[in-house]
Amino acid sequence: MTELLFNICNITILIVWAVILFFPRTSFSKLLISFPWIPLGISFLYIYFIIISGGLADADFSSLDGILSLFKKATPESAAAGWLHYLAFDFWVATWIIRHSQKHEIKHIFIIVPLLFTFMMGPVGILIYSIVYFGNKKLKKAN
Repeated sequence: MTELLFNICNITILIVWAVILFFPRTSFSKLLISFPWIPLGISFLYIYFIIISGGLADADFSSLDGILSLFKKATPESAAAGWLHYLAFDFWVATWIIRHSQKHEIKHIFIIVPLLFTFMMGPVGILIYSIVYFGNKKLKKAN
């Protein structure tokens, strides 16, 4: 069951990423971007995986050793929960990038690279988008 749910999430997220990346102005994309529907759906499975993996009552997030301990005790369910955490938050950031870029009239072509990096390396995507945003702002000011 864990593998099946994990695969459903991975396939679904790839499809919705493709939709928002390549068809950002469709009504379906606008629906996905307007509210965290995908992260909301993922959150239910995240909670399910956390519960069946034994929960986080003894987790120590205050030190690197505590985090390493979590990885050492990893189960397929806890690993799936961890991955869903990334999927949900990276997608949430991507929708923010799209909304923000549209608000500031940045052409979609210029945010494709930041979105791809957000998908693969979340914080790097935010950094690249920030460079695009401030570069665009500077260009508008110069004109």
